Amino acid sequence: MTTTTTNTADQSGSNFPLAGVANDGWSTEDEATATCFCGAVQLAFPTKAPGLVKSFVCNCSDCHKITASMFASNFTIDNSYLKHVRGQENLSHWGQEKTIASGQTMTNYFCKTCGTLMYRVGARFPGFSILRIGTVDDFYLHETKLRPTVEQFIKNRVSWFSGVEGPGVEKFEEGGF
Repeated sequence: MTTTTTNTADQSGSNFPLAGVANDGWSTEDEATATCFCGAVQLAFPTKAPGLVKSFVCNCSDCHKITASMFASNFTIDNSYLKHVRGQENLSHWGQEKTIASGQTMTNYFCKTCGTLMYRVGARFPGFSILRIGTVDDFYLHETKLRPTVEQFIKNRVSWFSGVEGPGVEKFEEGGF
């Protein structure tokens, strides 16, 4: 198993650019970390199946609001493989079902210190967590193992974003997988 070193400010071209305050993220062939902006919360997750379920972009109205952006880049993890390295007690959560397409509760878990959305848990998907690709410390994984293979709610996609491209990408007008 190969381990990638943690980031420092001088690692030009590194997979671990200076992004946020923490600099102790890591990845191996099978596992990697996701850390909030301030570093108080860190998760470890699998980078392959069966723990890594799916990577996707969502254009739903909730993802517009909750990310303060026009889409969310996500990946789903089987909870039996998700580890809280630190800061689980520093997570705040809030959920609702009013604007969720399925009508079932979606709960958001944020760092209490910096506000980073670490993951969402949907009542429709028991036993799974939806993490944000942007929280993953090893940026190489954004282009490789976590590259989205699904795009959903394309009916809500803004015209200036052409969407997820590539061979085998599945697209759904609404929620899909």
